[in-house]
Amino acid sequence: MTVSQDVTAADLKALAEQAGRDLEDASATEILRWAVDTFGERFCVTSSMEDAVVAHLASRVRPGVDVVFLDTGYHFEETIGTRDAVDAVMDVNVITLTPRQTVAEQDAEYGPKLHDRDPDRCCALRKVAPLEEGLTSYRAWATGLRRDESPTRANTPVVGWDEKRGKVKVSPIARWTQDDVDAYVAEHGVLTNPLLMDGYASVGCAPCTRRVLEGEDARAGRWAGRGKTECGLHG
Repeated sequence: MTVSQDVTAADLKALAEQAGRDLEDASATEILRWAVDTFGERFCVTSSMEDAVVAHLASRVRPGVDVVFLDTGYHFEETIGTRDAVDAVMDVNVITLTPRQTVAEQDAEYGPKLHDRDPDRCCALRKVAPLEEGLTSYRAWATGLRRDESPTRANTPVVGWDEKRGKVKVSPIARWTQDDVDAYVAEHGVLTNPLLMDGYASVGCAPCTRRVLEGEDARAGRWAGRGKTECGLHG
């Protein structure tokens, strides 16, 4: 049953925390079914277009589901190409969010290459703020976070409470491993970013992403050498 329009944030938080416990051992599809049944059109999937696994899973539960993508202005061409392919071939509704400023406008106000001088500020302007605005009409959003990606994600709940945005946050593949992802992609022919075949284990903005070295975790190629592991969307 879909939650009522007048449900409070406290009620949603309690709902999320209970669902996180109840669905800990559930399949990704079952977790997404709960989210769709609970939030209906006020549920969306977010995707960095590293791959389309969660979007594909959600489309099987709710054809035409909204898939929100952040176009920061700094993406690899391959990432934009993946977004366009997902929009063309999958039964989803891709919604592209953009920052309030173009890269040129940001350079004019803050100086060129803010991502090198103050990556946290750059992420706040080009990722965090646009997502917060873009999620305004939703009560719950799904991510592709996995516990095996890095130590900072090791405790990711399958359903939790996004305190910053006051929304339910669903991570249906939190318990999956990279092998699980690869198997799902192979079985269903899911679109993936070509960069994943070129040494990149995690794909973000081009200026702040490098290939990973053998033995490094999947997030090691993001903001390498800066002591930064997250953009601010997830903590």
